[in-house]
Amino acid sequence: MNIALAGYGKMGRLVEEAAARASMDVVCVITRGGLRGNLARADVCIDFSAPDAVVGNARAAAAAGVALVIGTTGWLDKLDVVGHIVEEHDIGCVYGSNFSIGVNLMFDLVDRAAALFSRHEPYDPFLEEGHHKFKKDAPSGTALSLQRILRRHYDRDVAVASIRAGYIPGTHTVGFDSEADTLTITHAARSRAGFVAGALLAAKWIAGRKGLYEFRDVLRTEG
Repeated sequence: MNIALAGYGKMGRLVEEAAARASMDVVCVITRGGLRGNLARADVCIDFSAPDAVVGNARAAAAAGVALVIGTTGWLDKLDVVGHIVEEHDIGCVYGSNFSIGVNLMFDLVDRAAALFSRHEPYDPFLEEGHHKFKKDAPSGTALSLQRILRRHYDRDVAVASIRAGYIPGTHTVGFDSEADTLTITHAARSRAGFVAGALLAAKWIAGRKGLYEFRDVLRTEG
Protein backbone atom coordinates (compact mmCIF):
# COMPACT_ATOMS: atom_id res chain seq x y z
CA MET A 1 0.00 0.00 0.00
CA ASN A 2 1.16 3.52 -0.85
CA ILE A 3 0.32 6.31 1.57
CA ALA A 4 0.60 10.08 1.63
CA LEU A 5 1.15 12.08 4.80
CA ALA A 6 -0.56 15.42 5.39
CA GLY A 7 1.46 17.09 8.12
CA TYR A 8 4.99 16.08 9.03
CA GLY A 9 5.23 16.82 12.74
CA LYS A 10 5.70 14.27 15.50
CA MET A 11 2.68 12.21 14.47
CA GLY A 12 3.52 12.31 10.77
CA ARG A 13 7.03 11.04 11.43
CA LEU A 14 5.77 8.27 13.71
CA VAL A 15 3.27 7.19 11.04
CA GLU A 16 6.08 7.14 8.49
CA GLU A 17 8.23 4.92 10.73
CA ALA A 18 5.36 2.54 11.48
CA ALA A 19 4.35 2.41 7.80
CA ALA A 20 7.86 1.33 6.84
CA ARG A 21 7.70 -1.50 9.40
CA ALA A 22 4.37 -2.55 7.88
CA SER A 23 5.83 -2.57 4.35
CA MET A 24 3.87 0.52 3.32
CA ASP A 25 5.52 3.15 1.13
CA VAL A 26 5.21 6.88 1.83
CA VAL A 27 5.03 8.35 -1.66
CA CYS A 28 4.01 11.92 -0.80
CA VAL A 29 4.27 14.39 2.07
CA ILE A 30 2.05 17.50 2.25
CA THR A 31 3.11 20.40 4.48
CA ARG A 32 2.42 24.12 4.62
CA GLY A 33 5.58 24.53 2.56
CA GLY A 34 4.17 22.52 -0.30
CA LEU A 35 4.00 18.97 -1.61
CA ARG A 36 6.87 16.50 -1.90
CA GLY A 37 6.33 13.42 -4.03
CA ASN A 38 3.39 12.26 -6.15
CA LEU A 39 0.01 12.39 -4.39
CA ALA A 40 -1.72 10.53 -7.22
CA ARG A 41 0.40 7.43 -6.48
CA ALA A 42 -1.06 7.13 -2.96
CA ASP A 43 -3.91 4.83 -2.02
CA VAL A 44 -4.66 6.71 1.21
CA CYS A 45 -3.68 10.08 2.66
CA ILE A 46 -3.25 10.12 6.46
CA ASP A 47 -3.78 13.61 7.90
CA PHE A 48 -2.20 14.62 11.20
CA SER A 49 -1.75 18.28 10.33
CA ALA A 50 -3.57 21.30 11.79
CA PRO A 51 -7.30 22.14 12.01
CA ASP A 52 -7.11 24.94 9.46
CA ALA A 53 -5.31 22.71 6.96
CA VAL A 54 -7.75 19.79 6.93
CA VAL A 55 -10.19 21.10 4.30
CA GLY A 56 -7.40 22.04 1.90
CA ASN A 57 -5.72 18.67 2.36
CA ALA A 58 -9.04 16.92 1.78
CA ARG A 59 -9.57 18.84 -1.46
CA ALA A 60 -6.08 17.94 -2.69
CA ALA A 61 -6.48 14.24 -1.86
CA ALA A 62 -9.98 14.07 -3.33
CA ALA A 63 -8.88 15.75 -6.56
CA ALA A 64 -6.23 13.04 -6.90
CA GLY A 65 -8.77 10.29 -6.16
CA VAL A 66 -7.03 9.37 -2.89
CA ALA A 67 -8.90 8.12 0.19
CA LEU A 68 -8.52 9.94 3.50
CA VAL A 69 -7.81 9.12 7.13
CA ILE A 70 -8.14 12.30 9.22
CA GLY A 71 -6.61 12.11 12.68
CA THR A 72 -6.26 15.86 13.19
CA THR A 73 -8.48 17.30 15.94
CA GLY A 74 -10.26 20.63 16.29
CA TRP A 75 -11.74 20.76 12.76
CA LEU A 76 -15.13 19.06 13.17
CA ASP A 77 -17.01 22.33 12.64
CA LYS A 78 -15.99 21.77 8.98
CA LEU A 79 -17.22 18.18 8.85
CA ASP A 80 -20.06 19.09 6.48
CA VAL A 81 -17.55 20.65 4.08
CA VAL A 82 -15.31 17.59 4.13
CA GLY A 83 -18.34 15.33 3.77
CA HIS A 84 -19.38 17.23 0.64
CA ILE A 85 -15.86 16.87 -0.80
CA VAL A 86 -15.89 13.12 -0.12
CA GLU A 87 -19.31 12.71 -1.75
CA GLU A 88 -18.53 14.93 -4.75
CA HIS A 89 -15.33 13.03 -5.59
CA ASP A 90 -16.68 9.57 -4.62
CA ILE A 91 -13.79 8.70 -2.33
CA GLY A 92 -13.59 7.12 1.12
CA CYS A 93 -12.77 8.91 4.35
CA VAL A 94 -12.34 7.84 7.98
CA TYR A 95 -12.24 10.52 10.67
CA GLY A 96 -12.18 10.46 14.43
CA SER A 97 -11.49 12.61 17.47
CA ASN A 98 -9.05 9.92 18.63
CA PHE A 99 -7.53 6.98 16.74
CA SER A 100 -6.58 5.02 19.85
CA ILE A 101 -8.35 1.67 19.83
CA GLY A 102 -8.63 1.85 23.63
CA VAL A 103 -10.34 5.25 23.53
CA ASN A 104 -12.86 4.07 20.97
CA LEU A 105 -13.70 1.04 23.08
CA MET A 106 -14.10 3.49 25.98
CA PHE A 107 -16.71 5.34 23.91
CA ASP A 108 -18.83 2.19 23.82
CA LEU A 109 -18.32 1.57 27.54
CA VAL A 110 -19.38 5.14 28.39
CA ASP A 111 -22.43 4.86 26.14
CA ARG A 112 -23.57 1.73 27.96
CA ALA A 113 -22.74 3.11 31.42
CA ALA A 114 -24.61 6.34 30.75
CA ALA A 115 -27.65 4.39 29.58
CA LEU A 116 -27.66 2.59 32.92
CA PHE A 117 -26.80 5.44 35.28
CA SER A 118 -29.18 7.94 33.66
CA ARG A 119 -32.06 5.80 34.94
CA HIS A 120 -31.02 6.49 38.53
CA GLU A 121 -31.53 10.10 39.62
CA PRO A 122 -28.98 10.22 42.48
CA TYR A 123 -26.07 9.77 40.04
CA ASP A 124 -24.54 12.84 38.38
CA PRO A 125 -22.19 12.41 35.40
CA PHE A 126 -18.92 14.32 35.15
CA LEU A 127 -16.16 14.59 32.55
CA GLU A 128 -12.49 15.45 33.04
CA GLU A 129 -9.53 15.52 30.67
CA GLY A 130 -5.87 16.52 30.94
CA HIS A 131 -3.05 16.98 28.44
CA HIS A 132 0.43 18.44 28.19
CA LYS A 133 0.90 22.20 27.95
CA PHE A 134 1.59 22.06 24.20
CA LYS A 135 -1.90 20.85 23.21
CA LYS A 136 -3.73 23.77 21.65
CA ASP A 137 -7.40 22.76 21.75
CA ALA A 138 -9.38 22.56 24.99
CA PRO A 139 -11.57 20.68 25.58
CA SER A 140 -9.97 17.94 23.53
CA GLY A 141 -11.76 16.40 20.58
CA THR A 142 -12.02 13.17 22.55
CA ALA A 143 -13.68 14.98 25.46
CA LEU A 144 -16.19 16.55 23.08
CA SER A 145 -16.98 13.10 21.66
CA LEU A 146 -17.57 11.80 25.18
CA GLN A 147 -19.75 14.83 25.89
CA ARG A 148 -21.87 14.03 22.82
CA ILE A 149 -22.27 10.44 24.02
CA LEU A 150 -23.46 11.61 27.45
CA ARG A 151 -25.87 14.08 25.84
CA ARG A 152 -27.71 11.16 24.26
CA HIS A 153 -28.70 10.01 27.75
CA TYR A 154 -29.06 13.31 29.63
CA ASP A 155 -31.10 16.34 28.59
CA ARG A 156 -28.13 18.68 29.09
CA ASP A 157 -24.46 19.06 28.27
CA VAL A 158 -22.10 17.66 30.88
CA ALA A 159 -19.40 20.27 31.46
CA VAL A 160 -15.80 19.33 30.66
CA ALA A 161 -13.03 20.10 33.16
CA SER A 162 -9.79 20.56 31.17
CA ILE A 163 -6.20 20.75 32.38
CA ARG A 164 -3.21 21.81 30.26
CA ALA A 165 0.03 21.58 32.20
CA GLY A 166 3.53 20.18 32.05
CA TYR A 167 3.82 16.83 30.30
CA ILE A 168 0.57 15.21 31.40
CA PRO A 169 -0.26 12.25 29.12
CA GLY A 170 -3.63 12.38 27.39
CA THR A 171 -6.09 11.32 30.07
CA HIS A 172 -9.91 11.20 29.92
CA THR A 173 -12.25 10.29 32.75
CA VAL A 174 -16.02 9.92 32.76
CA GLY A 175 -17.59 9.43 36.15
CA PHE A 176 -20.97 8.93 37.78
CA ASP A 177 -21.22 10.24 41.32
CA SER A 178 -23.78 9.86 44.10
CA GLU A 179 -23.82 10.51 47.82
CA ALA A 180 -23.09 6.84 48.39
CA ASP A 181 -20.44 6.04 45.77
CA THR A 182 -18.60 6.94 42.57
CA LEU A 183 -17.84 4.96 39.44
CA THR A 184 -15.18 6.18 36.97
CA ILE A 185 -14.01 5.05 33.55
CA THR A 186 -10.53 6.37 32.67
CA HIS A 187 -8.27 6.08 29.65
CA ALA A 188 -4.65 7.26 29.83
CA ALA A 189 -2.43 7.29 26.76
CA ARG A 190 1.15 6.24 27.54
CA SER A 191 2.45 7.11 24.07
CA ARG A 192 1.38 8.07 20.55
CA ALA A 193 1.83 4.47 19.40
CA GLY A 194 -1.86 3.71 19.86
CA PHE A 195 -2.91 6.57 17.58
CA VAL A 196 -0.45 5.46 14.91
CA ALA A 197 -1.68 1.86 15.01
CA GLY A 198 -5.28 3.03 14.69
CA ALA A 199 -4.49 5.31 11.76
CA LEU A 200 -2.77 2.52 9.84
CA LEU A 201 -5.64 0.14 10.61
CA ALA A 202 -8.06 2.75 9.24
CA ALA A 203 -5.90 3.26 6.15
CA LYS A 204 -6.04 -0.45 5.31
CA TRP A 205 -9.78 -0.53 5.98
CA ILE A 206 -10.79 2.50 3.88
CA ALA A 207 -8.79 1.50 0.80
CA GLY A 208 -11.37 0.59 -1.86
CA ARG A 209 -14.35 1.87 0.16
CA LYS A 210 -16.48 4.94 -0.58
CA GLY A 211 -18.19 7.30 1.83
CA LEU A 212 -17.62 9.02 5.17
CA TYR A 213 -17.00 6.90 8.28
CA GLU A 214 -16.03 7.39 11.91
CA PHE A 215 -13.14 5.37 13.26
CA ARG A 216 -15.61 3.52 15.48
CA ASP A 217 -17.14 2.09 12.26
CA VAL A 218 -13.75 0.56 11.46
CA LEU A 219 -13.50 -1.15 14.83
CA ARG A 220 -17.06 -2.44 14.70
CA THR A 221 -16.45 -3.98 11.29
CA GLU A 222 -13.05 -5.38 12.27
CA GLY A 223 -14.50 -6.83 15.46
